[in-house]
Amino acid sequence: MNASLVRHDFAFPFAIDAGSGQAARASYQDHVDQMIRQVLLTDPGERVCLPTFGAGLRRLIFAPISAQLGATTQMIVTQALTTWLGNQITVQKVTVVTSADDPGAPPGTITITIEYTLIETQSIRQTRVQVI
Repeated sequence: MNASLVRHDFAFPFAIDAGSGQAARASYQDHVDQMIRQVLLTDPGERVCLPTFGAGLRRLIFAPISAQLGATTQMIVTQALTTWLGNQITVQKVTVVTSADDPGAPPGTITITIEYTLIETQSIRQTRVQVI
């Protein structure tokens, strides 16, 4: 791929690049990964101008660890990503592992792995988000 055709976007969280003194940038693939994290870890109502934005996964840490928690988390993640990033990604698979499934994980931990296709490049990517 020609280097001049590689797409870049602003990095999240926003930062100033020490070398250029300008807004830090991220590759398109990294930017989409950052957007996924924003959607999943933002609580609805947290953004004033977009009150329905976010999945609110942090509130799940107070839910009892059970099979229902895994199914609920899969549904919440799939719906939120389809709603907010449906023009960027196609969710292929959401896997949820709780501390009950992984004895080495700290108590109350939920690890979510999202496999998706990046629409612009048709590449398959994976993002892992841990909620503690």
